[in-house]
Amino acid sequence: MRSPSIRVGAVLVAAVLAYTSCGTLMPGADSAGGASGNGPGVTGDSVKVVFIGTDLTATASMTGFKNADVGKPADQVEALESYVNANGGIAGRKLVAVYREYEASKDSPAAETTLCSQITQDDRAFAVVLTGQLQSNARPCYAQRRTLMLDATLIADDRATFTQLNPYLWTATYPEYDAFAESFLAVLIREKFFEGRKEAGLVAADTPANRSIFDRLVVPSLAGIGVKVDVSWIDTTSLGTLNSGLSQAAVNLRGREIDRVFFLGGARIAPFFMTSAKAQSFTATYGISTFDSPIFMVNNPGTVPPESLEGMIGIGFAPANDVPDSQLGFPATDAEKRCLNIYEQAGITFPKRENARVAFTYCDAALLLQGAAAELGSDLNAAAWGAAAQKLDFATAGGFGGKIGPGGYAAGTGYRVLKYDTGCSCFTYQGEVTPLGQ
Repeated sequence: MRSPSIRVGAVLVAAVLAYTSCGTLMPGADSAGGASGNGPGVTGDSVKVVFIGTDLTATASMTGFKNADVGKPADQVEALESYVNANGGIAGRKLVAVYREYEASKDSPAAETTLCSQITQDDRAFAVVLTGQLQSNARPCYAQRRTLMLDATLIADDRATFTQLNPYLWTATYPEYDAFAESFLAVLIREKFFEGRKEAGLVAADTPANRSIFDRLVVPSLAGIGVKVDVSWIDTTSLGTLNSGLSQAAVNLRGREIDRVFFLGGARIAPFFMTSAKAQSFTATYGISTFDSPIFMVNNPGTVPPESLEGMIGIGFAPANDVPDSQLGFPATDAEKRCLNIYEQAGITFPKRENARVAFTYCDAALLLQGAAAELGSDLNAAAWGAAAQKLDFATAGGFGGKIGPGGYAAGTGYRVLKYDTGCSCFTYQGEVTPLGQ
């Protein structure tokens, strides 16, 4: 029988592969002839959209990780289809919503290619709502096949990725990575996270997006306050490189007596690093964000040593992934109330915001898709839709902000300072919503 550490490690690779992105992108997408005519999956009276549901059941059962129940995504998609069609459809056409489930523990480049082919060739979808398709070949595959992507996955899509895949890649809930990183660093500096230190540690997934952010933002920002960054790049491509990378990072940071560590890129590297750090007798105060799954860390004390949470600080941009309802009333915004009402009409309710985290991203995607298509008429294609989306007055239910704006690709445009509170043993928000990039 395999030891618990080996068993968890094996699943960890699958989990990380299911939550990381930003490998080398394929050549830029074709704009499909500009903003005239219809895209794939569009007929005179219907528009086909595929909603992907990422199944984490196998991963949770093998590791013992606790993930809040997100209900039945297939029913949520059906509810959104009914609502959209009862309220004008998509550019006057009937929305045909298809739900496809994807097993996260079996994620691989080959599996992503198969899924992309199913959606673009078998389903012939106009748009796909992504939730966990994070291999480096996934997004370029959809773009090359002229399929609009509404990314509902908590990953680091940077401006270079959005630009290269324009006009096919968008997110109705989460932020653009560059703007996030600017705010994340600014908050850590303002909150005196690095005060009194000449050196700080950074643990990051080894991706092009993170490498770019490190060179362009991290190094100059911290050099400006006299702090050198000791970076540990984590290769997540195999069990061996992942485990050795996390362990070696902890050893190196312990050896240099660094006690301030922050993370880039998400992938739940933060909580798993903290487990490795404990095994190496390394302790620090951590800088974190929504990308590091704060609620996951609180809900899984067996994975994240509770003492590691003390003093954590950073930024949050998606309440369902950040804080409990005791710290932010549920629902809190008109956008949340609108989406909840749509689901309630179909008999679907959620006991807590955390349970609605997937449903909110689906709702955001459906409403953004509908709103930007409203005036397109006969020209329903990715380029025309994207131009309309950048002019739309939209509010996101799953995040902060909503209006994409000229030149933007992401509806998540705000954040709040995020801190761990030992009094409630939970994360809390501080201050008001601030525009990302500040």
